[in-house]
Amino acid sequence: MTTDRGTVASRREVGARNGVPKRSRIRAILIAVVLILVVMTAAVGGALWYLLESSDHDIAPGTPVVVEIPSGTSTADIAEILSSAGVIKNANRFRLESRLAEADADLRAGEYELVTGMTYDDAIDALVTGPEIRYTTVTIPEGFVIDQIAARYEELAGIPASEFLDLAYSGYEAFPRGYLLDAYEGSLEGYLFPKTYRVEEGATARDVIDMMLDQFEKEMEQVDIGPALERGFTAQEVVTMASIIEREAQLDVERPLVSSVIHNRLGIGMRLEIDATIEYILPGNTFRLRNSDLEIESPYNTYKHTGLTPGPISNPGLASLQAAAAPADTDYIYYVLTGLDGSHTFTVTWGDFLKAKARSKEVFGK
Repeated sequence: MTTDRGTVASRREVGARNGVPKRSRIRAILIAVVLILVVMTAAVGGALWYLLESSDHDIAPGTPVVVEIPSGTSTADIAEILSSAGVIKNANRFRLESRLAEADADLRAGEYELVTGMTYDDAIDALVTGPEIRYTTVTIPEGFVIDQIAARYEELAGIPASEFLDLAYSGYEAFPRGYLLDAYEGSLEGYLFPKTYRVEEGATARDVIDMMLDQFEKEMEQVDIGPALERGFTAQEVVTMASIIEREAQLDVERPLVSSVIHNRLGIGMRLEIDATIEYILPGNTFRLRNSDLEIESPYNTYKHTGLTPGPISNPGLASLQAAAAPADTDYIYYVLTGLDGSHTFTVTWGDFLKAKARSKEVFGK
C-alpha cells in the first residue's frame, strides 16, 4: 500500500512539475499570437486609413472649380480627376463609396462646376445628376434658306456653317426619313422648320438638323394635305408651294390668297412668273430684278418654265404650309405689292392688274 501511495504521489509530483511549464508555454504562445494579431490589425488598419482616409492633396476646400469628365471614363479615372482638382479628399475612398452606392454605371461625362472639398456623397450625386446643360437661343425666321440658317447657327451657336451645309445637302442619305426620298438634289430646303430653338452647348450640325426635321414633322401634323393630294399634288409640291408663299406674302391673312393665285395658274397651265423663284438662284440679291434676270436658264425660273420649281425655295412656317394645302377659293390670277405694310392687291383680269401695278409705282416710286 505504501508503495502504491508513493507511486501515486510520485506521479502527481511529476505531473505538477511538468504541468506548470506546459501551461506557461501555451500562455506565452497565446499572448504572442494575440500580439501578432494586434500588430497585424493595427498595420491593416493603418494601411486602410492611409488608402481611404488620407488626403491625396493639400488643396483648400471651398474653391469653385470646373472639372471635365471625358466620355467613357472609368470610375477609377473619375476619382483621380476629382482628387487632382481637390473636389474630393481621397480617390480610393470615392471609388469605394461609388461602389457601395451602386453608382459606377450612372456617373455621367461632361463639364461640371464643382467646389473643392465636397463630400463623397455630394460629388457622386453631382455626377449621377449630370452636368448643368447650357443652351443658346437661336431664332430661325420663316423664309430663311439653308445658307442663311447655316450662317445663323455658326454665329450664335458656334456650329460650323460648312458642316451644316454638307449635311443639309445630303438629303435622305444622311437623314433617312420617308418624305426626303424625293428631295430635289438631296436638299433639305423646305424641311428645316423655322422656329426659336434652344440649342444645347456642344450640339453638332446633325443635332440641330435632326431637331428641325423633328419640328417639321410635328408641325405637319396640323396640316391637312388630303385635299391637295386629291387634286394631284404630292406632299413635296405642297411644301414647295408653301416655300413660295412664304417668300411672297408678308401678311398671314394674304397667304391663302397668294396660294389661290398659284393654284389657279397651275390649274390653267399658266407660268407662275414669281420673282421670289428667281431671287432664290441669285443669292444675296436685295435689288429689284432686272429683265436680264428673267432670262436665266434654271428650273427655278418660273418666268421661263411652267409649273412649280423642282424643290422648295425657302423654309416655310406653319401658316404658309396650311395655306398651300388649303388655298382661298378665288378666281385671282394676279397680285402686286401695293401697301407699305406689305399688303398686295389681287386681281382677276390683266387690266385690273395693270391699274394695281400703277398704284404700286406711286407708292414705291418704281
